[in-house]
Amino acid sequence: MAYQHRFLNGQACELTLGKIVCVGRNYAEHAKELNNPIPSEPMLFIKPATAASELESAFEIPTGLGSVHFETEMSVLIGATLCKADEALVSEAVIGIGVGLDLTLRDLQDGLKAKGHPWEKAKSFDGACPLSVFVTPDKIDDLQDVQMRLVVNGEVKQDGNSAYMLNKVLPLISYISQFFTLEPGDVVMTGTPAGVGPIAQGDSLFVELSGLLSVHTSVMAK
Repeated sequence: MAYQHRFLNGQACELTLGKIVCVGRNYAEHAKELNNPIPSEPMLFIKPATAASELESAFEIPTGLGSVHFETEMSVLIGATLCKADEALVSEAVIGIGVGLDLTLRDLQDGLKAKGHPWEKAKSFDGACPLSVFVTPDKIDDLQDVQMRLVVNGEVKQDGNSAYMLNKVLPLISYISQFFTLEPGDVVMTGTPAGVGPIAQGDSLFVELSGLLSVHTSVMAK
């Protein structure tokens, strides 16, 4: 079944996902854990709509391509066109906040990086971005005080807060819009805190966003 945006309260969302814009190394501790330098400006990459899947359903991971890592991130659903937008326009255009996994073929990514090649094969494969339902922005007092928590097989792996983002949500989306026009239905993934690691077929995952939404899901193999 093709991915479709949904809200936690059951409200339908007719917007079609066009693209997912991601930011790399937006938490200093995550950059350090992978021995990556901290960037001086947002590091952007795009996943196509075919990378999206429903987080609430068991999701597939590729086999035979090396280690698959989870990266838990706050996701932002865009509801209006943003092109070279300021933060005020960005704030008005945000219609949903959720949580997603930026799945990464880490061995493949490391090999591509070593050759100076783009990362798309490691980051943008089919199913590389399981997304939760969204809550409306009025449910969140402060976008820079949102807790993300991932538990794998009963063990807490990631437990971070958006307060530690290097690039805050509204200026980050404004920055993105200087380069890529964001359209209604697009999603912005805002980066992952430290604690990323591998997942495997049969793993059980519990993902939580600031007590606003929680998801139990599991991993299967293609």
